[in-house]
Amino acid sequence: MGRGRQKAKHTKVARDLKYYSPPTDLTALQRELQSQRSESSADGEDLAENNDDWADEDAPSAHRR
Repeated sequence: MGRGRQKAKHTKVARDLKYYSPPTDLTALQRELQSQRSESSADGEDLAENNDDWADEDAPSAHRR
């Protein structure tokens, strides 16, 4: 197969992949996002307490070069 025909096939495949839009199950996406939101809100209190501790330790010094 010549280079022109091979390049044309690769271009066609690339174009098909670029513009391919699989069907999206929006109800499943909504359930997944809601479950993640409920988990993060339950863990949010623990993260807020730990966040203050990490901020002091990891903050770079303004005078350090």
